[in-house]
Amino acid sequence: MSATNWPQMWFHFFRGLYRQLGVLGREIQGKRGRAVVIGVPLLMMGLFFVLPFVIILKISFSEAELAQPPYTSLWAWAEGGYLTIKLNFSNYLLLWQDDLYLGAYLNSIKIAAISTLFALLLGYPLAYGIARTSKAWRLTLLMLIILPFWTSFLIRIYAWIGLLNNTGVINNALLALGLIDQPLQMIRTDFAVYIGIVYCYLPFMVLPLVATLVRMDQTLLEAAADLGCRPTTAFFKITLPLSMPGIAAGCLLVFIPAIGEFVIPDLLGGPDSVMIGRTLWTEFFTNNDWPLAASVAVAMLAFIVVPTLLFEKVQERQEPAQK
Repeated sequence: MSATNWPQMWFHFFRGLYRQLGVLGREIQGKRGRAVVIGVPLLMMGLFFVLPFVIILKISFSEAELAQPPYTSLWAWAEGGYLTIKLNFSNYLLLWQDDLYLGAYLNSIKIAAISTLFALLLGYPLAYGIARTSKAWRLTLLMLIILPFWTSFLIRIYAWIGLLNNTGVINNALLALGLIDQPLQMIRTDFAVYIGIVYCYLPFMVLPLVATLVRMDQTLLEAAADLGCRPTTAFFKITLPLSMPGIAAGCLLVFIPAIGEFVIPDLLGGPDSVMIGRTLWTEFFTNNDWPLAASVAVAMLAFIVVPTLLFEKVQERQEPAQK
């Protein structure tokens, strides 16, 4: 090789080395970026979900005592340097043996399920109408749906107390119109709890449905109409099946917080509206039995998380089949 080609050879060598180092640097940077993107949510979930859950789970296997904190330790050092671990399962056994807790769980599931059903029946027409309006009106209507969140949760519940009370707005209006002879007992009933939950959690049902219905391909309905399909039949065979992901998401967003609701049953419900949230409050702050309250919370979380995970697995298996 001539001497005149040596500079060119070294130039190509260093340029190739620079490119390889650049590719390697981008790969490392990409891996770090992915690690940061994945690691931050995992860290937040670990700090604000896994760690508190582990603490509650630990308390649930302890025993109540008059001390600070009001529960015993799970482990202790014995003579000879042995570590003894003492797990108390009586709290979980009590949940299945005592009708109070079983009744609270079943009543919570019943109230949450009925409230979710009414939220779906009210929210689906609202979401369907919002999704079919123009983009300019759609944003305005969505703002009206979200607007109640700008008001305090307690203020909204107290407003319903004024509406549903025996001397409230609804009873006074019905008496003035001559539709009833005496005030209706609406406050301190399951009916008031249903109204409160549906009113407070209705936006959680509407928003996922709107997002699903807006993305739906409208040409499918046009093709069905061209083939002689009636609008009602097209709705049940095209629109409703395609909106099932939004329905599932909305039902989960309403059902999960409703099953552990405390404020609404406490302010609007009666003595028979015993839900698991009120039971937790009683055990924690009235009876000062933290281990039993922790076991109630862990069992409630299991009732919520396990069906949700199973539903997620079913959805993941159905998606490849649909594609």
